[in-house]
Amino acid sequence: MSSPSGDQLTLEADGYRAVVTEGGGALRLLEHRGRALLDGFGADEMSSGGRGQLLVPWPNRIRDGAYRFGGRDLRLGLTDPGTGNASHGLARWVPWTTLAHTGDAVELGHRLMAQSGYPWRLDLHVRYALGPDGLTVTQSVRNRSPEPAPYASGAHPYLAVGDGPVDHLELHLPASRRALVDERLLPVGSEQVAGTAYDFTAPRLVGGTALNDAYTDLARDADGWATVTLRDPRTGDGVRLRVDEHHPWLQLFTADGAGATARRSLAVEPMTAPPDAFRSGEDLVVLAPAGEPGDAFAASWLVAAA
Repeated sequence: MSSPSGDQLTLEADGYRAVVTEGGGALRLLEHRGRALLDGFGADEMSSGGRGQLLVPWPNRIRDGAYRFGGRDLRLGLTDPGTGNASHGLARWVPWTTLAHTGDAVELGHRLMAQSGYPWRLDLHVRYALGPDGLTVTQSVRNRSPEPAPYASGAHPYLAVGDGPVDHLELHLPASRRALVDERLLPVGSEQVAGTAYDFTAPRLVGGTALNDAYTDLARDADGWATVTLRDPRTGDGVRLRVDEHHPWLQLFTADGAGATARRSLAVEPMTAPPDAFRSGEDLVVLAPAGEPGDAFAASWLVAAA
C-alpha cells in the first residue's frame, strides 16, 4: 500500500538519515546516529500540524485571505477557517516531482499554476543535502509570469530532543523583537523581548511558556547566519536550526492545545517575511517578470545535532 505522502526519498551521510516525501516536498524524518532531531510523521501517516511542510508562496497567515497587489484586489481561499485567514501557502499538499536523487541529496520541483487569488505561475524548487554540518535545505523560486509576483517562503520543522515535553528543555533564541498579535494571530505591532517571558537571548528553560510567536532582529555570525538551539541540560543532547540572511523571521510554536502532541516538540519555522506580509509588504519579495533580473530568489536553512 502506498504512503499517504507518496514516494519516500531517503538520504544518508555522516551519521545523518533523512526522509523527504513526494507529498508537499516535506521533510518527514531527520535523525543523527539514531537520535531523532525532528518530530515528524510516520510513513503511514499524513503530515499534521504542518510537520515538515514547505510554506510557499507565503508562510503563516494572510488576513481574510485578501490583499492588493499590482493594482488588483485579490482573495485567497480561507484555509484556516478557525481564524478566517489564508494559511501557509499553496504547495503543502500538492505532489512535487523528484528532479535528482543521490545517496546524500534530493531535489524536487513543483510548477505552481496561476489560480484564483494568486494569478502568477511559479517554478518552485527545493534541495535537501546531508553533510558533516547536518541537513541543508535550499528553497528557491523562479517567476514564469510576465508581471511581478509577490513571494515569501517558509518551512515548518518541529525540533525534538527526547520525547518531550519541551518544558524541561533549554532554548537559545538570539532574537530581540517579536510581533504582537490579536486573537486571530495577526500582527498588530511589535515589542522588544528584553525583560519579558519571551526573552531567550540567553539560554534558559522553556518552562511553562506558551509560544506561537514570530521573532525578528536576529543576532548573526560573521557569515550572516542565525542559530537557534534546543538542548536537554540533563543529557547534553540538542538540536540546532540555522537560517541564512534571507530569513529575518522565525516563528516559534509549542503547539499548546494540540492534544497528544502539545508541547512534545518545538516548531521553529524559518520565514523570509512575517505574518500578513502580502498586506503589509514587510520583507516581502517581489519577483521580477520572467526573464528579467530579479525573477528568481533562494533562501537556505540548516538542521543539525548539537
